[in-house]
Amino acid sequence: MGEGREERPVALVTGAAKGIGAACCIALAKEGFRVGVHFHRSREKAAELLKRLDDGFLLRADLAEPDQIDAMVKELSALAGRLDVLVNNAGMSVNQTMMQMNIGRFDVQRALLRGTWYLVKRILRTFMLRRSSGRIINISSVVAYTGHAGQMPYTMEKAGIDAMTKSLAKELGDRGILVNSVAPGFIRTDMTAGLADDVREAVLASVPLGRMGRPEEVAEVVAFLASRGSYIQGSVIHVNGGLYGG
Repeated sequence: MGEGREERPVALVTGAAKGIGAACCIALAKEGFRVGVHFHRSREKAAELLKRLDDGFLLRADLAEPDQIDAMVKELSALAGRLDVLVNNAGMSVNQTMMQMNIGRFDVQRALLRGTWYLVKRILRTFMLRRSSGRIINISSVVAYTGHAGQMPYTMEKAGIDAMTKSLAKELGDRGILVNSVAPGFIRTDMTAGLADDVREAVLASVPLGRMGRPEEVAEVVAFLASRGSYIQGSVIHVNGGLYGG
């Protein structure tokens, strides 16, 4: 892009150490962004990813803890001084049926949605509202629309992410801030690697393209929303090989 470091746009990707998050970091770096690589526990993988980026830095926080989010945003401000794009990718799935799950396990999932909400609020206040510009890209999931047995809290979290996207888009449109979601389908990541063969085959049978997606195919859409897509607001873009049409 030719800018000096202080003018170079900055992106933060949460849950960035592996899978879709790592692919988003690489895609954004190729678009000319300086990339903040957030992680919670996967420090080694995050450090390895950092070596693949032209210009990046690490940020650690448990996104279920508001105090750690505050500290991370403060560190981000000191390291970069700006934030142009926030990619909310961090997530996890608690795999139990409703009758197996206790309220403590449910609250683990709920805390991640609350953490995403709180991080967005802090980023808006610290960076984007002051400049009346910025882009927020939330990573959702096809299961927010199709449902999935044994993943009810996860499906609720992702549906909540998309509801937040639509409401924020209406709140922030006149402030020059774009908010959209990307909803991946059956993507080859650590989360899907542990699926039983019969479950994997049953899902693939429902995918018209007949294969799992790659993290890079999701990241391509994220990079487009981060750097182009200037008239896309409040949308959920499905990347699922035809599994769900939106």
